[in-house]
Amino acid sequence: MKQQITSLFTALLIGLTLTACGSGEPASAPSVADNDKVAVQNKLNKDEGKTEADTAAENDDKQSETETSAVEPSTEQISDGANILVAYFSRADENYSVGTIEVGNTQILAEYIVDEVGADSFHIETVTPYPADYDECCDVAKQELNDKARPEITSSVDMEQYDIVFLGYPIWWGDMPMAVYTFMESYDWSGKVVIPFCTHEGSGLSGTDSSIASVTGAQVLTAIDMRGSTAQKLNDDTKQTVRTWLDDLGF
Repeated sequence: MKQQITSLFTALLIGLTLTACGSGEPASAPSVADNDKVAVQNKLNKDEGKTEADTAAENDDKQSETETSAVEPSTEQISDGANILVAYFSRADENYSVGTIEVGNTQILAEYIVDEVGADSFHIETVTPYPADYDECCDVAKQELNDKARPEITSSVDMEQYDIVFLGYPIWWGDMPMAVYTFMESYDWSGKVVIPFCTHEGSGLSGTDSSIASVTGAQVLTAIDMRGSTAQKLNDDTKQTVRTWLDDLGF
């Protein structure tokens, strides 16, 4: 009887899990765990010559002062002296849902993040531009995906000087544009923190955060994904969503 009850409980758990994961709608970005904040702060402490032991000692002192309030870095503290880069791939011209645009959806989101965290900016651009026509661009992107192509990009960045990299891109055919792989494979990511952000029209992250971790070997923190049509407008509500995400990360 006990075995039957255990089996029934297990089946109920499995059923609940399948129901929760089967909606087909992109999930909203989850809150960042405390260890994500610690990872960001450890990178920033590096600029101040602090060791992990120093940080641990400081945390112990803070905890002894009060057990009820956590001390978190402010945006001002993080911005001062932090080596942060926002690198992004974005395409203007004709796009799904928003028509012909002058500034790409991902670029709009990237520029807002740059302003909010006080980061440097790098636009990943290909030597051979993508077609302005949406359908033609989709055909090229699909062929590149099938071929696992690595399109040549126009310029490079001094990656060694950065500890934290926000990496932005649209979702094309359920993946990052192949030019983003060209970018990632061009640098040594040892000891760096990568924070992904992407635009899409219903696919969410599509597991690209895991791909980034696999390709770079860097520590990848909680990402944010946003519909391109939402990013293109970037109204006050949207800005607040991004601001909350950055706050959770510790920026």
